[in-house]
Amino acid sequence: MKKRLFASLSLAFVLMLSLAGATVTYFSFLDADYTQTQAITSSELRTAQTKLKRWGYYTGNVDGLNGPLTIKAVKYFQSKNGLSVDGIIGPKTAAALGMTLSGSSSSISSSDLNLLARCVYAEARGEPYTGQVAVAAVVLNRVKSASFPNTIAGVIYQPYAFTAVDDGQINLTPNETAYKAAQDALNGWDPTYGCIYYFNPATATSSWIWSREQVVTIGKHIFAR
Repeated sequence: MKKRLFASLSLAFVLMLSLAGATVTYFSFLDADYTQTQAITSSELRTAQTKLKRWGYYTGNVDGLNGPLTIKAVKYFQSKNGLSVDGIIGPKTAAALGMTLSGSSSSISSSDLNLLARCVYAEARGEPYTGQVAVAAVVLNRVKSASFPNTIAGVIYQPYAFTAVDDGQINLTPNETAYKAAQDALNGWDPTYGCIYYFNPATATSSWIWSREQVVTIGKHIFAR
């Protein structure tokens, strides 16, 4: 059952961090237990953008960010060069571009991905897609923060941290969109710019949460530090 689920999610999703030189990863569903990653730096992405722009595939800015124009250009390049058209600059596409990726490999358990997707679905299924990615990003930002547990499960199940855990919605089955949002956050997309809190201003009653530095509003949620 697990393998069928992950086989159906075999498409890889990529978005890049905006920090220059930061290592960013994309994930491919290779088996039911672990998801292997291949890394690309924003510097390498700028090199790829420069090449694609020079060759007429890309019309955007050379900024090291993997936005829609970059993905479209990569897909166009792949289609013209007999490569798998997935929009990802992996080793074969990099080689066709005349590049060698510095690369690195790591793994994430499928249970962590599933739990993150369940959190997204339970907390933000009515939100715009960017808002769903943002909720997943908050979880991951907490994992990185010394103020919170250092695992996805630890963050999500921390007492009173998420309403969805308290009311049992965390156990709902996530849809494909929630999985994609979780994956995009794992790939490095953080629409919150490092936030570790979010709240709905229409329902929030805590004066403490209102005292946090508010960074961005996405859908019905305010994201804060």
